[in-house]
Amino acid sequence: MSLGQRIQDARKSAGMSLDDLASLTSIRSGLLREMENNNFVACGGDTYARGHLRSIALKIDVDPLELVNMYNEEHSSEHRAIHDLLVENNVATMPVERKGISMKTLAIVSVSALALAGVAQIVISNSKTTVIPEKIVVTPTVEVSAPPTASASPSAVASPSISAPEIVPNTDGVKIVISAARGNASIEFVVDGKSQGKNKIFQGETKTFSGTKSISFYLSNAGDMDLTLNGRQLAPLGVHNQEVRKTFRAGE
Repeated sequence: MSLGQRIQDARKSAGMSLDDLASLTSIRSGLLREMENNNFVACGGDTYARGHLRSIALKIDVDPLELVNMYNEEHSSEHRAIHDLLVENNVATMPVERKGISMKTLAIVSVSALALAGVAQIVISNSKTTVIPEKIVVTPTVEVSAPPTASASPSAVASPSISAPEIVPNTDGVKIVISAARGNASIEFVVDGKSQGKNKIFQGETKTFSGTKSISFYLSNAGDMDLTLNGRQLAPLGVHNQEVRKTFRAGE
């Protein structure tokens, strides 16, 4: 038996019409009809739905806990792990990073190539000096020719290459600031694939979540929340009591 059928049977057993129950509970008869049809979307979220069920139970002589437990099993999204919900929406999979050749590797290769070129120049220069006839008078030009110049070449090139591999750290990341500007909400965040647990945020409170790769989250009342992404104010993600799931990744 569904929750809606259970409410309808208990109401009829109590000898009440929908209008009678609406008058006793201050809940619209149209909404009561939807609930008896096992449709709780118009209740405005889990918190309001449970409140309506407790009020109804007291008037139709049913244990409120029985109706609330049935609602949790059939309709509540808060009793499912946020990671399972995100997987269903393909937002929990971390993007695969492409690996490229690092600047440090390129710099080492460049320095090695220049060093080999310098050694080759020294060998060639030394081989040329050995075939000079002894009777030729060595001039100052010959004395300072290839060997000093060749040996200085690798040193001159290697000096700036040592500082070349400096890598600028990647400062990209994801930082979300959520502010309960107009009401309360249930929230659940997954930062870099790790769940931060279920929380409540009350009107006037602000919470901050930071990650290096991605942040996925669930809000039960998106219309009353203000969100800032990396210092940039976001447009409203929904309306009052609307449930929203969203993922932001570094670099987006």
